[in-house]
Amino acid sequence: MTHKSTQKIRQILWIALLFSVFLGLILSNTSLLSGFENREQLVLTGHIFQLLAALALYRSELAINQHALTITQANANVDLHATADELSLQKKRLTGIIETAIDGIVTVDKMQKIVVINPAAATMFGYTVEALQHESLDLVIPSRHRKNHGEHVNNFGATGATKRRMGSSFEDFYVTGLRADGTEFPIEASISSSLENGERFYTVIFRDITERKIAKDKLAQYHTQLSQLSTALQSIREEERKHIARELHDDLGQLLAALRMDLSLLQRDSLLTEKTQKTVRSMDQLILTSITTLRRIASDLRPRALDEGGLFYALKTLQKDFSNRHQIDCELIADEEQLTLDDAHSTAIFRVIQESLTNVARHAVASEVQIEFQRDASSISFSIRDNGRGIDEEDMKKTRSFGLVGMRERIKAMHGEFTVTSTLGEGTHLEIKLPLSTSTDAQ
Repeated sequence: MTHKSTQKIRQILWIALLFSVFLGLILSNTSLLSGFENREQLVLTGHIFQLLAALALYRSELAINQHALTITQANANVDLHATADELSLQKKRLTGIIETAIDGIVTVDKMQKIVVINPAAATMFGYTVEALQHESLDLVIPSRHRKNHGEHVNNFGATGATKRRMGSSFEDFYVTGLRADGTEFPIEASISSSLENGERFYTVIFRDITERKIAKDKLAQYHTQLSQLSTALQSIREEERKHIARELHDDLGQLLAALRMDLSLLQRDSLLTEKTQKTVRSMDQLILTSITTLRRIASDLRPRALDEGGLFYALKTLQKDFSNRHQIDCELIADEEQLTLDDAHSTAIFRVIQESLTNVARHAVASEVQIEFQRDASSISFSIRDNGRGIDEEDMKKTRSFGLVGMRERIKAMHGEFTVTSTLGEGTHLEIKLPLSTSTDAQ
């Protein structure tokens, strides 16, 4: 029965009550019944009608209230059954998700006893769900990790956090699991905690990352091998450059110098005609140009100043040649003591600066370049800054940007840091930092 129906019944009862009261008043009124015989009986009858009407109204109110309470309880039962059905449906849905999830799901209590485990988790560990139910979590954790694992879980619960990733490394975030056959495997996992009736439970969702870890280890191995190969190739390349530069300077250079001396002696011969003299002078000029070109090529291959005077004088020569050749102001902020280094560091720094200046000349459209060095007890740092048009970030990511890639690999091979920052229209800034060993400082 609805609230409106109850109200309608009450209205009808009140109307009946009023009618009974009205009738009782008429019957009990002596002045109105003065002409009737048995007037006292009629008055008594009116009072009885009033009493019966009051009792009827009281019982009706009790019945209505009881009926309303019954309806409320019935509605509450209906709502309770609906809620129970909804909870049951949600439980089935959640159970289905847990049962069919490809990731492992395990819930343990504060004593590390397994209270929930899904088939995926049991399969990863090599057990059945029934075999692991209510067992200690230590069964699937290597013995050397059990103590620390329990402490970590308890500390996690004590912090009041609700979830976090498991693992000690921010790169891997993995822990180790133990299979039934005794083999171990890496697990990527996250843990969450919850309170149920004052008791804390921990739920771990995890997956076997054995294949991913193997692939990552192989990739790291390949990368190490490629870096070693790159370092070896650069070393071989430098040796070849040094050898070719020496051959050009010592052999071909000496031959050209001897040829020029012979031409100089020939020019002194009085029997030569004016036309012959002119031809000889032209040949002498060509030989001189060839010697200059040869020296420039040899210097580009391997500056003699790097071997004879050290890195500081090699950079001073490079700075002067760059400014003269490209008409770009180049400033070198360093001193000879800072740049007293071993051959490996000297060569690496020289090649990086040489490649950087080549990039400035080809692409930057700059008018100024500044090279600045700083050195402390454990490292040497230098920066190369120009005021050119800058490099777009997409251009720096291009696979054919071999200049930047070569510089980065050269610095990485020496365990250094290489950073490029650039703003379009404002130039490019390279920052390099190389660690120094004790043997390097002693050079």
